[in-house]
Amino acid sequence: METIRIPSLIADKISPRARETLAVVKKFVEEDCVPADEVFEAQLSWDPDKRFKNIPLILEDLKAKARKLGLWNLWLSKHYEGGAGFTNLEYGLMCEVLGRSLLSREAMNCSAPDTGNMEVLAMYGTEEQKKQWLQPLLDGKIRSAYVMTERFIASSDAKNIELDMRKEGNEYVLNGVKWWISSAGDPRTKLMIVFCRSDAQNPNPLKRHSIVLVPRDSPGITVKRALTVFGYDDAPQGHCEVIFKNVRVPTSNIVLGEGRGFEVMQGRMGPGRLHHCMRAIGCAERGLEYMIARTHQRSAQGKKLAEQGVIQDWVAKSRIEIDAGRLLVCNAADMIDRGNTKSAMVELAICKIYVPQMACNVLDRAMQAHGGGGLCQDFPLAKTWAYLRTTRLADGPDEAHAAQLARIENKRHKELIDMIQTQEKKVEDLMKEYKVQIRAQL
Repeated sequence: METIRIPSLIADKISPRARETLAVVKKFVEEDCVPADEVFEAQLSWDPDKRFKNIPLILEDLKAKARKLGLWNLWLSKHYEGGAGFTNLEYGLMCEVLGRSLLSREAMNCSAPDTGNMEVLAMYGTEEQKKQWLQPLLDGKIRSAYVMTERFIASSDAKNIELDMRKEGNEYVLNGVKWWISSAGDPRTKLMIVFCRSDAQNPNPLKRHSIVLVPRDSPGITVKRALTVFGYDDAPQGHCEVIFKNVRVPTSNIVLGEGRGFEVMQGRMGPGRLHHCMRAIGCAERGLEYMIARTHQRSAQGKKLAEQGVIQDWVAKSRIEIDAGRLLVCNAADMIDRGNTKSAMVELAICKIYVPQMACNVLDRAMQAHGGGGLCQDFPLAKTWAYLRTTRLADGPDEAHAAQLARIENKRHKELIDMIQTQEKKVEDLMKEYKVQIRAQL
């Protein structure tokens, strides 16, 4: 089994305990989770009435083994009670391994959206909220959904969110439609963390929204349908369209306070974006491995595909791009560890723009190298590509992160202009001093 790639630049920041855990994670994923992926698919019912109701037995067996191995809630850092104690950098390397198998994340209770939701509860929840929801999630007894995206507005700008939450006595009443709600179709999902508009008239657009905890079985919640991703329904989790009609919850279910939705959301998304990116790198590594293996087994024009110039170019490009992506994510994770999410905004934006697109490109090359086999269920490439393509939209589309990155860079414009003008003045003074004529610029 290939050893885990730890860039030498950060090798001294990975503790002996983290290295040992990485090795155990790698062994568990490769020997148990990867083979189980296909069995899980085979155990899912094709009956539409049962597909989102029955959980394949093999998943619970994996979860039991992961707990015995101590591979449970690895994402929860040392800052929280009961956390595994790993840094963002250390867990990021583990996420890369988790990206090699679709089941591995849930098997270790490290899957989205539960990790982000648990982090919300751990950071901002009241003691009662933690007791009711956080502990069952940490124990893997229930699942949860993060309910934000809406069908009829551009959700990439969260200030557009329209699901209405109004206060009536000691209750909040919710009305609206959401979609692409991951885990909404899962029968184990008992909690929905809902981003909604609570004060449309507030002059500060960042104070108009709140986040509230909504039990999944609340009257008025209807899961209208499961949406497919390039034909994949991701059962039993699903990505669903959900209708809220006069859904009532007690005011004690508010998270942090009314009008503080953006504050909670930003605290939730920072580390989660890194997790997405490192899992994407694991997907890309596995795609490259399949491409190399396939091209050494097939021949065309009298020689192995691996000896063809175009394939060699694909392999070389893929290795460079994957390693560059890993360094970017490790750098961002280290920035968070040394400061906080806000201090790594630039680095996070760069990762979120570059890594998912890079991984899609690597998987695309791998599928092309497999010919027709790369498009069907005989290999994991097509489904992995479909997953990766969603990561270019999950937690904000590429374009939103690019716009944010450009805004941050453009804030430096006055400083840069002053620096350039100072340098130009110095050049002019030196020209006069040495009596050199400046050549006319075309």
